Amino acid sequence: MEKFPTTAAGYARLEAELKNLKSVERPAIIAAISEARAHGDLSENAEYHAAKEKQSFIEGRIKELEAVTSRVQIIDVASLSADTIKFGATVTLVDEDTEEKITYQIVGEYEADIKLNQISITAPLARALIGKKPGDSIEVRTPKGGKSYEVLVIKYV
Repeated sequence: MEKFPTTAAGYARLEAELKNLKSVERPAIIAAISEARAHGDLSENAEYHAAKEKQSFIEGRIKELEAVTSRVQIIDVASLSADTIKFGATVTLVDEDTEEKITYQIVGEYEADIKLNQISITAPLARALIGKKPGDSIEVRTPKGGKSYEVLVIKYV
């Protein structure tokens, strides 16, 4: 079976989501289905159909999270150090066209969250960064065309 690398914080978020789905969301949707059933004719009961659809989504997400968490390989990023970029690195880049600085952490694909500036190890930018050192330049294809970045800082936090 394939293992999925993840940070300890990412694993904790996955576990918290799974626990919430099982202990809060699942019982709530079961109660909503029961209440909708009490309203009578199920063929024309929009509340019932919406609740069943939500239940299907919740059960699917639970199965997905159980499958992922059972195959996770937790990597302690704080114990890593290197002068090259690898999984878990927090990298500060500068856009060579706009001189804008941006910082990303390279994380597992199931914990990536662009709002937190965490990019998946499978993302094109992350793949281009792996093995690079401060001062190196990279080119990445984006939907808006090519982008060039220079690696400024690498940290393992």
